[in-house]
Amino acid sequence: ADVTPELMHGMVAGGADVIELGVPFSDPSADGMVIQKSGEKALAAGIGMVQVLEMVRQFRAQDSQTPVVLMGYANPIEAYDLKHGDKAVVESAESAFIRDAANAGVDGMLIVDYPPEECVEFAARLRAKDMDLIFLLAPTSTSARMKQVAEVASGYVYYVSLKGVTGSGALDVGAVEAM
Repeated sequence: ADVTPELMHGMVAGGADVIELGVPFSDPSADGMVIQKSGEKALAAGIGMVQVLEMVRQFRAQDSQTPVVLMGYANPIEAYDLKHGDKAVVESAESAFIRDAANAGVDGMLIVDYPPEECVEFAARLRAKDMDLIFLLAPTSTSARMKQVAEVASGYVYYVSLKGVTGSGALDVGAVEAM
């Protein structure tokens, strides 16, 4: 049996305010070696978007309050729509993923490779289902980019506190505070 929903409840009991649940992907571009390896193991065990949404659904059976944010990449979302959408859904510009994520109880998503300039409609469709689209800002983000993200994002903005992939380098607390 999958222990993820139980671990999610344990995180809440331990004081977590928001749970970020990673969606495994075969070709991550922003993740360090630890997350890449965990994604490979999850994929090898048959974990994909369907299973992640089921984990959220199981968690929601006991906790309807703690926000759950999916973090991942565009490919699993688009593949989900291709596999689980139907002609009527496609013609109405609805998304099987948005529908199923909302029904599972997802509150938001951070999709690393969805740039804000390409996501205005997607963000609006999420908001219509009470879900947020969360974007990353990096130490190298310009003021113009920050403004662009602020116009599309909802929920919160995820500030990447160091340059490079996740798990690399030392944190410069002063630079983070300045941002």
